[in-house]
Amino acid sequence: MITTNTLSFSPFKLFQESVKQNGLGFTIKRIVTFLGPAFLVSVGYMDPGNWGTDIEGGSRFGYSLLWVILVSNLMAILLQTLSAKLGLATGKTLPELCREHYSKPVAIFLWITAEFAAIATDLAEVLGGAVAFNLLFNIPLFYGALLTGAIVGLILMLEEYNLRRLEMIIIGMVAIIGIGYVFEIFLAQPIWGDLAIHMVTPTLPVGSTLIAVGIIGATVMPHNIYLHSALIQSRRRADDDAANRKALTLSTIDTFIALNGAWLVNSAILIMSAAVFYNNGLEVTSIQEAHKTLAPLLGPLSAGVFALALLASGLSSSTTATMAGQVIMEGFLHFRINVWLRRAVTLIPALIVIGLGFDPLQILVMSQVSLSFQLPLAVIPLILFTNNKVIMGEYTNRKITTILAFIAAAIIIGLNALLVWQSIMG
Repeated sequence: MITTNTLSFSPFKLFQESVKQNGLGFTIKRIVTFLGPAFLVSVGYMDPGNWGTDIEGGSRFGYSLLWVILVSNLMAILLQTLSAKLGLATGKTLPELCREHYSKPVAIFLWITAEFAAIATDLAEVLGGAVAFNLLFNIPLFYGALLTGAIVGLILMLEEYNLRRLEMIIIGMVAIIGIGYVFEIFLAQPIWGDLAIHMVTPTLPVGSTLIAVGIIGATVMPHNIYLHSALIQSRRRADDDAANRKALTLSTIDTFIALNGAWLVNSAILIMSAAVFYNNGLEVTSIQEAHKTLAPLLGPLSAGVFALALLASGLSSSTTATMAGQVIMEGFLHFRINVWLRRAVTLIPALIVIGLGFDPLQILVMSQVSLSFQLPLAVIPLILFTNNKVIMGEYTNRKITTILAFIAAAIIIGLNALLVWQSIMG
C-alpha cells in the first residue's frame, strides 16, 4: 500500500508502485483524470513576472542564472506538495489554519501582507496581458489592462459552475505557452553545452542579486502556497482516509508534472533571451523591446508567437491570482466578495501604474522582488503546520522533509538579506 511516508519527492517511485498495484493503463487514466490543481498553481510560475525577470536576467547575464531557476523550482515542488498535503490532511486552507492557530494581531498582519502579495502578483499579470494586447493588436496599455480584467472576470465565472472546465481552460493556456517556447528555442539555437554548465553551477555575477531574488520571488510565490491548499479540496473525500492517501500520491505526481513544465518554460525564456540578446550584445530593458528585437533576429513569426504566449500567460495567471486573493480573504476573514469586485480591487493598482507611465518591465521585476520578501510569511507557517502531529496526524512531515523545507526558507531569507545589504552598501 502507498502510505503518506512515501511522500512526494520520489514521484517515479510512486508511479512504479501504483503500476505494480493497479496496472499501467489504470494508473495513467487515474493520473490524467486527477490533473488540474497543480496546473492552476503552475501558471503563477510562468506568469509575466517570470518573463520580466527571465528576459532581463538572460539579456544581462547570459546563462549564468539558470541554476537559480532550477533551485527555485525544486523549492517550489517541495513547498507546493506540502501545501496540497496540508489541505488534504485537514480539509482546511492555509489561511484558515493561520486564523485558527495564531493570535488575532498576528493573523491580521499575515492577512494584510498576503493581500499585498496578491495585489503585487496581479499587478504583474495584468501588465503582462496589457502588453500582449498592445503587441498583438496595438491596443493602448490602459485599455489592454481593462480588457484583460474583463476576460479574466468572465473566465472566473466558470469557477462557480464547473471547476473542471476552468482547469481545462488553464491547462490549454499552459499548452500554448509551452508550445510557443519550444518554437522560440528551436529558432534561437542556444549553446547547449554552456547552458548545461550554468544549470548546475551556482554563480552570482556582479549586479545580478536583484534579478536572482526576483526570479525566486517570481517562481516560488506566496499566493500559490495559499491557493494550492484550497484547490486540492476538490480532490479530497471527507471521512475517507484511504481515498485521501491515494489523492496525496496523485497530487504529488500532479505537482511534479505541472511544476517541471513551468521550470522548462522559465528556463526556455531565459535561454532564449541569452541566446538571442546577450550573445548579440543587446541588453533588453522592456518586454516591448524584446518583441521588436526578436522580429529582425529570428523573424516576424517568432515575435508573434512571443506575444501570443505572453497573452496566454497574463490571462491564465491573472485568473489564478484573483482566485488566490479570494482564498486569502475567505480564510483569514471568513468573508467572500463578488468576483467582479475582487477583480476590480486587484485591477486598480495596475491601471494606476500604467496611467503614471512607469516602465512595465521594471514594474514586473520589482513586483517579483516584493513577493520574495513576503514569501517567508507564508512558508514558515506552512512548515510549522505540516510538522505538527496534532494538526496533521499520520500526514505529519518526516524529519528530512522539514529539514529540506527549512533550508528552502533559509535560502529565500538569505538572498533577501543579501539584497538589502548590497542596496545599503551601494
